[in-house]
Amino acid sequence: MMKTIDGLARRFVGSSFLYMRRFLFHILSVGPIPNHIAFILDGNRRYAKQRNITEGTGYRAGFFAVMSMLKYCYELGVKYITIYAFSIDNFRRRPEEIQYLMDLMLEKVEGLLKQESVVNEYGVRIHFVGNLKLLDKPVRVAAEKAMQATANNTKINLLICVAYTSTDELVHAVQASCQEKLNEIQEVNADQSQNAEITEEKLELDHIIKLVDIERHTYMGLAPDPDILIRTSGATRLSNFLLWQTTNCLLYSPKVLFPEIGLRHLVWAVLNFQRLYPHLEKEKKQF
Repeated sequence: MMKTIDGLARRFVGSSFLYMRRFLFHILSVGPIPNHIAFILDGNRRYAKQRNITEGTGYRAGFFAVMSMLKYCYELGVKYITIYAFSIDNFRRRPEEIQYLMDLMLEKVEGLLKQESVVNEYGVRIHFVGNLKLLDKPVRVAAEKAMQATANNTKINLLICVAYTSTDELVHAVQASCQEKLNEIQEVNADQSQNAEITEEKLELDHIIKLVDIERHTYMGLAPDPDILIRTSGATRLSNFLLWQTTNCLLYSPKVLFPEIGLRHLVWAVLNFQRLYPHLEKEKKQF
């Protein structure tokens, strides 16, 4: 009898929370909704240490927080979510911790591809962003499989930054832009003898590397710049994350550790974005 009552109580609380969430999002939808929200997942290890649990349990709690944020953003109408899952600098950590993170990443990526997963429920397209060749082969293969399997999903985009730093991204973008221009020059030189109308001045203008070339070759070139960047634990550093893309981005640093992030933090971030929206739009127009 008591189990039945407990079950009914849980369902009632769950349905009440869902109703409240939808009501909040309905109110928020009156104002501008951010198109892209990025997260720095800070505090998983401290969360574990404070609760005297293993670091692995802390990282798993962080994964569930990511899934909650994905669900809330989907319901709110956010089209792009980016998470800073693993920095290139994280490869300096203890080998056993790195291996655990790689194993956990492999487990969760494979889990996301199951038929009953949130990816299929919400129509999520997954992008892995970063220097993927630095990943263990099983993780890299699983990441490529996930991107291919979700390529036709269109409702929301989840960008997972792994083996990523902004400095590496910019080096990659510059190198790719230079290689592209070099290939173009070689093609023109091969055809120049057949086309006398190609002038040296035109060649010089065509082969100057422009801002759009760099932006097109960034890892994050497949998404618009974020409107909000949320870093938990109260830290206000970007930690080499999206340095190119956050010129006019609202930064929000709640003091909670990432596994503790909840609906109220997302709502507060969106409310601040809506309050500052006219100023943010004015700043964008100046660029």
